[in-house]
Amino acid sequence: MSQTTTGALAPDAAVPAPSTPAARAPEAPNQFALLRQRRFAPFFWTQFSGAANDNLFKFAVTVMVTYQLSVGWLPPAMAGLVIGALFILPFLLFSATSGQLTDKLEKSWLIRRLKDFEIAIALLAAWGLMAQNVPVMLACIFLLGFQSTVFGPVKFAYLPQALNERELTGGNGMVEMGTFVAILMGNVVGGLLVALPGIGHATVAVACVVLAVLGRMTAQFIPHAPATDPGLRINWNPVSETWRNLKLAHGNIVVFRSMLGISWMWFFGAVFLSNFPAFAKEVLHGNEHVASLLLVVFSIGIGIGSLLCERLSHRHVEIGLVPLGAIGMTVFAVDLYFASRGLASGMEHTLGSFLAQPAHWRVMADLLLLSLFAGLYSVPMYALIQLRSAPTHRARIIAANNILNALFMIASSVIAGLLLKAGFSIPQIFLVVGLANAVVAFYIFMLVPEYLLRFVAWVASRLVYRYRVTGDEHIPADGPAVLVANHVSFVDAVLLMAASPRPIRFIMDHRIFKVPVLGWIFRLAKCIPIAPQKDDPATYQRAFDTAAQVLREGDLLGIFPEGGITRDGALQPFKGGVMKILERAEADGVKVPVVPMALTNLWGSYFSRIENGGAMARPFRRGIFNRVGLNVGEAVPAAQVTPQGLQARVADLLAA
Repeated sequence: MSQTTTGALAPDAAVPAPSTPAARAPEAPNQFALLRQRRFAPFFWTQFSGAANDNLFKFAVTVMVTYQLSVGWLPPAMAGLVIGALFILPFLLFSATSGQLTDKLEKSWLIRRLKDFEIAIALLAAWGLMAQNVPVMLACIFLLGFQSTVFGPVKFAYLPQALNERELTGGNGMVEMGTFVAILMGNVVGGLLVALPGIGHATVAVACVVLAVLGRMTAQFIPHAPATDPGLRINWNPVSETWRNLKLAHGNIVVFRSMLGISWMWFFGAVFLSNFPAFAKEVLHGNEHVASLLLVVFSIGIGIGSLLCERLSHRHVEIGLVPLGAIGMTVFAVDLYFASRGLASGMEHTLGSFLAQPAHWRVMADLLLLSLFAGLYSVPMYALIQLRSAPTHRARIIAANNILNALFMIASSVIAGLLLKAGFSIPQIFLVVGLANAVVAFYIFMLVPEYLLRFVAWVASRLVYRYRVTGDEHIPADGPAVLVANHVSFVDAVLLMAASPRPIRFIMDHRIFKVPVLGWIFRLAKCIPIAPQKDDPATYQRAFDTAAQVLREGDLLGIFPEGGITRDGALQPFKGGVMKILERAEADGVKVPVVPMALTNLWGSYFSRIENGGAMARPFRRGIFNRVGLNVGEAVPAAQVTPQGLQARVADLLAA
């Protein structure tokens, strides 16, 4: 079995999660309702205030050094680069240690100690601002970077302990949106406050202390989140521990390659964010307010994309959105290149004159949509890493991801700088990165076919059909299970994939693998071909051997007990293959529940047979966007399973 499908997930799936707030709290109806619940709201505002404080202070110091102070050893042109490097350096040095601390310690206690530390940094920073002491201010930026380094693994490891699987995408979307809004507000407010005549420095100092204190106050209400590995021995060597964490992450190939995908997104985004000032001045011929507008548009796009994830995913970790996000990132990065060519020059645009030009609205639309799709790309990947990582070393894997993110962002600055020196214009750099995104995304999706398969399932269930799932909470979030369903069309397996937050290995009639396109999809999904024993004994036996292996490894197995697609729309008698599968599992010492499922209203729609038995004839006779559904019943213990009993349960679900 390929590790890129389900085999690599079994060790993580088998690790029991510790007692969590999510296990005790009622499920929130949507992501915004989480802001009214103690398990999420104090945490959200704590991380929001921290991100706002970091960026308010960083931007204020950048403005001071660039425009207000004369520092011989720090030229204004280098100020932004030095400040950015000082903030990101701790991520490279201390991420490995911070991941260990998060796994070892209770998280709410650790968050409160970090906020205490932030207050101390804010007080030191206030003194540095009032004294106009640049070395002290730069030291505070490094310390804020260190505090953020330790907080990063805590932030992403806390969410899967506080939220259940159906809330995880929405929770990540809220945090991602909140982070970018906080960054935007911090930059804007920091720039405005530091420019106040006579009182700018003092006002920034007060704002930093107030934000730190507010963050500490909200942190006091974060509920208990127990340590996931309290017996862990800390390795204080950052080099060896970083390498160990990367090897740990590589043990789950889906998680590791998702980490690479997230790091690429940071590479992609850093190229745009770092070039906004020069792009606004040299290409759009705008002043500093135009540069700020680009940052606002980009941040709004990220926020909208992050919030859309929950709605588009139907409250599951839907990694099918990742290819959609990658497509949008490339399309609008390329269009941004064309939109920014040949813009009129000759005058420096103010904000008003910039907005008065219709050509500039296309540029802003490209930036908005590019960042929106980046939100769709990144949020499901973060949720997948949280869901698929073993709780005992989740924070260390997130810390390893932070290290990769930092390295990719540094690489983006170096590569963008080399391209500029080679004579590339900024729009050409955007074009190169947009095209490179298509190549990188295709490579990742070929390495991890689950992303592509989920995208196909998402398209089928959202665009081809109007698909409604009820009872999906009965699909086990971890551990082995057999899913049984009626067989109505050639895309039944695709629709079941769309309903499950976990990969499913299907046993399917070997003839369906010969269907164009669908056969390729099912082979990519590692579906298990089966043939009648009298026709092909080897294929028949191999199917049951592979099915036993799937269940031993703690994964989901999907079967269609009717043995073939119905020829008249009626439910056919269930065959006895499910009993043989359960007997093999019992012999292997595996307790396997069986989950009955019923696909409804598919007969006569796309990809189904018609009344005379023809395959996919007249597919549009029911119009487009056919309304179809899936009803999922409660799991049946293996000891109570019979083919007749399962058939009766599926029949009841069909009638529901």
